[in-house]
Amino acid sequence: MKDLVDVDIRVRYAETDQMGVAYYANYLVWFEVGRSEFCRKRGFRYADLEALGYKLVVTDVHCKYRNSARYDEAVIVRTRLKGVNKRMITFGYQILRKDREEVIAEGETRHICVDSKGKTKSLPENFLVCLTA
Repeated sequence: MKDLVDVDIRVRYAETDQMGVAYYANYLVWFEVGRSEFCRKRGFRYADLEALGYKLVVTDVHCKYRNSARYDEAVIVRTRLKGVNKRMITFGYQILRKDREEVIAEGETRHICVDSKGKTKSLPENFLVCLTA
């Protein structure tokens, strides 16, 4: 489906706790992996936006944990665009067990566009077009 971007990840040992379960904060790192790949598939790299003096600052993040990912398990990070306007972007995520696409976690991140001084700005038009095309 064009609106979804999937990224395969294998849970690394360093991402787990003593019980072999993925540490909860790593899900946010995986969200970032999914978000970066989503943007890449839509025609731009986050680095391109930064090179123009813009940044996307996280203003809100939610993650609901439904199951546990474990060491060496293959998971899918599924990312979609939940909402976009000139200054704000919201991404939705699912972390799925790859072998049966069981939901492990789901969440979202909201980002506001700022300039190098931290002042809220509108996203450049060409990036908006890439996201919504």
